[in-house]
Amino acid sequence: MRKFEGFQRGVNLGGWISQCVSREKEHFETFITKKDLARIAGWGLDHVRLPIDYDIVMNEDDTFIEDGFALIDRCIAWCRECGLNIILDVHKTKGYMFDTNEILDPDAFFHSQELQDSFLHLWKELARRYAKDADIAAFELLNEIVNPEMGEIWNGIARRTVETIRGIAPDNYILIGGVCYNSVANVPDLDAPYDDHIVYNFHCYAPLMFTHQGAYWVKDMPRDFRTGYPQTAAEFRIIGNKVEQARVDAVCEDFIDPQDSGAVLFEKMFAEAVAYADKMNVPLYCGEYGVIDLAPLPDTVRWFDDIHSVFEKFGIGRALWNYKNKDFGLVDEHYAEVLDELVKRL
Repeated sequence: MRKFEGFQRGVNLGGWISQCVSREKEHFETFITKKDLARIAGWGLDHVRLPIDYDIVMNEDDTFIEDGFALIDRCIAWCRECGLNIILDVHKTKGYMFDTNEILDPDAFFHSQELQDSFLHLWKELARRYAKDADIAAFELLNEIVNPEMGEIWNGIARRTVETIRGIAPDNYILIGGVCYNSVANVPDLDAPYDDHIVYNFHCYAPLMFTHQGAYWVKDMPRDFRTGYPQTAAEFRIIGNKVEQARVDAVCEDFIDPQDSGAVLFEKMFAEAVAYADKMNVPLYCGEYGVIDLAPLPDTVRWFDDIHSVFEKFGIGRALWNYKNKDFGLVDEHYAEVLDELVKRL
């Protein structure tokens, strides 16, 4: 399978200009700085993924916000100085976000020409500004399509968006993920590549009952729930039976044997996507993976060992969620005693 060269080992910069923990000027000036990019490069990583919410760079009337683009410009400049590549990820567009609690009608974007036109307008501007950075900057169309029924519609939107971008930026790599929160199981439902600079993208937080234990944003998740890793698929299915999102977790797929555990789980989860990407001669990339800061540290390290062994086996590039904050922060206090160990595994 082709590798996504230059994007093999990375980390997300979530919480800065997407899902912002603050909208004050001080936040934008201090949350991520050049020192952070230098630190990431010092770990031996080769890229960062930069989530971007549309309303940082675009007003509701579709005019653009120069101060927002200045933050992206600054981050790209820092990446150049530090020897890092960067993925520009539209994490939220007008009318759509993966966190469906924040959107009145989560599927409106897929049925509204006006909202799709706004999305294309945003990507025209991103392409216009960052085509010149194609040597280090890749484009990720949209983060995590949730509804599994939107797959065909999303393929059509993605195709039109790629065509729009290519008229302006012919050389930037473009990342496209599937439905069910960018599930790896849905990679084979993506269209054949539109050109040789397409990358198939997925996210992996399996088993969800481990990586999201106690998460306040997961429907029906008990806030005091705690569990360990590894366990068998059958055990994870049992403990997740009352949590709606866990019932569609990858460990529930038919091809996962109830007694499978550890690295075998990930190998089986990824196998069909790897085969499809190999058939289509398209690189495969995991744009998010990680463990909530409520999980026991020794088990977290074991989870990283297992998923990284499978990334390496198949040559899958990846970016850890998250560099700081957002309940997964690698450099936050929770991970301090195992930070060096985790960095070695990234």
